[in-house]
Amino acid sequence: MSTVDTIPVKPQHRFDETRLAHYLRANMPGFTPPLTVAQFEGGQSNPTYFLSTGAGNYVLRRKPPGQLVASAHAVDREYRVIRALKGSGVPIPDAVVLCEDPAVIGTPFFVMSHVPGRVLSDPTLPDLSAADRRALIFSYIDTLVKLQAVDLDQVGLRDFGKPGNYFARQISRWGRQYQETETVPIPEMHTLLAWLEQHVPQQTATTIVHGDFQSGNSLTHPTQPRIVAVLDWELSTIGDPLADFTYFTGPWHSPAGERSFAGHDLHAEGIPRYEELVEHYCSQTRRHGIPHEWFYRAFHSFRSAAILQGIIRRAMQGNNAGAMALTFTPENVRLGAQRGLGHVERIGR
Repeated sequence: MSTVDTIPVKPQHRFDETRLAHYLRANMPGFTPPLTVAQFEGGQSNPTYFLSTGAGNYVLRRKPPGQLVASAHAVDREYRVIRALKGSGVPIPDAVVLCEDPAVIGTPFFVMSHVPGRVLSDPTLPDLSAADRRALIFSYIDTLVKLQAVDLDQVGLRDFGKPGNYFARQISRWGRQYQETETVPIPEMHTLLAWLEQHVPQQTATTIVHGDFQSGNSLTHPTQPRIVAVLDWELSTIGDPLADFTYFTGPWHSPAGERSFAGHDLHAEGIPRYEELVEHYCSQTRRHGIPHEWFYRAFHSFRSAAILQGIIRRAMQGNNAGAMALTFTPENVRLGAQRGLGHVERIGR
């Protein structure tokens, strides 16, 4: 994570830094003062901070302050999965310490190592050469394959998710969370939710699911086209691996916009064709295609819209982690639901 995007800590996210330093001195191996704290700009969920200490640089992730939706912002789960994946071959930061006592800085938090790298939040990777763009996109797929190959029993994550169908659980969770945060009625969201509830396919396998696997949630090597750390494990669980693959490949199927390859000259820009990614992924995971693909994409549209609605609700309460949250409106949620219903229509063609 680069320090270029740090800002002074926002007023709504400030805490007692002296109290944090006392806690780290007592609980973090090797900690030495002085401690200085800055905040990373960006991100819409858990506030993230850059810690500079006498022993080196670290990153702190915490739950946001204020009233929160139950089960959201699970920093304890982030810490657990990062810690469990150490030595697995999946590129991750080192999990250093977890504090579940809100008395220290106001909410639970964890500290992890700081990994130097670039956050490339635009999936079209506009600042890379065509060759590096192609190599990095395949690096994402290879990283996903490594994650899905992790033995759940060996790393102690067999119980990291509830039993039963992953998509059924997710639809229930995000349907409930959307209804808890809805600010104006959006009929399209309710229509899409009802369709998803009635068309859940069988689960294809059970692996670790990151839940938000995309370019902006990983760190790219400072100079090379490869991932050095996967970040933002807040939505991780165990479930169907095709959830992550279809979510990551969303830009190949999205309408023209900043998070889409529509209108791009894929060959000239070094962007692999979607069929290439499917072939590469399936050859490494021993799969034969991506069944129920448009169900998955309809689900992702619903979930993204539900997450967006939660961001809007937190922004109204003054708890948003990123400035971009203030630009979102229920109309953005409606457009997401309409996109999901468009995916549903493709199933019947």
